[in-house]
Amino acid sequence: MTIKQVRAHHLAQMKANGEPITMLTAYDAVTARIFDQAGTDMLLVGDSAANAVLGHDSTVRIGMTEMTLLTAAVARGAQRAFVVADMPFGSYESSNADAVRNAVALIRAGASAVKLEGGVRMASRIEAITDAGINVVGHIGYTPQSENALGGPRVQGRGAAADAVMADALAVQGAGAMGVVLEMVPAPVATKVTTQLNIFTIGIGAGEQCDGQVLVWTDMAGMDNWQPSFAKVFGEVGKALGDAASAYNDAVRARAFPDDNHRFNK
Repeated sequence: MTIKQVRAHHLAQMKANGEPITMLTAYDAVTARIFDQAGTDMLLVGDSAANAVLGHDSTVRIGMTEMTLLTAAVARGAQRAFVVADMPFGSYESSNADAVRNAVALIRAGASAVKLEGGVRMASRIEAITDAGINVVGHIGYTPQSENALGGPRVQGRGAAADAVMADALAVQGAGAMGVVLEMVPAPVATKVTTQLNIFTIGIGAGEQCDGQVLVWTDMAGMDNWQPSFAKVFGEVGKALGDAASAYNDAVRARAFPDDNHRFNK
């Protein structure tokens, strides 16, 4: 499907056509532009910026101030991709009114949809936000903002717990969400959810049968020494950046840069 600007109805049509949806995180205008020009369908301004950008050890350490700034930057860099902004921990849990107010702020910053974690327990929040005319993407399975309650980054939905994942998925759909992220869910469970839902599913550590896939871009591009087991490195960008920095340092120290070809006022 050739699309000049991806919108909600295009994503719904991609699910209906069995056309896989691509999604990557982005946190700034430069990488957003690069991923957009590469044809990525969706860009997620993830609260994973807490780790990938700000150096924290948990996603709960980022707030609305940072997420609003990052969302605005990504939106300025994206021309085609559908931009989804994570609602950070503390921005939607307390009340429907808080959830709507903070969702509005992210949309004003340039997002086309917001994402929040939780299924059955957050159905009223999703409904309130969608009633305000805002697209919502759900997030179930392993939900990083609830890591302490879940006992760490553990697969969700094994055995009898599969029913709870399905209940969460149906609750997200019933509340009006346009799609749902399935994180660290057994592949057979994710497949069953995908076939039973009318809305699209985006997998991360949930098998290949979801309607689409998402990765944190720094994992995808080999920017760190460690990646989660479900993440594949598609390019050694971190090494290339380090090599470029080393070459620059060497050239400056040798007074080989700037040279005759790289002076402003010759």
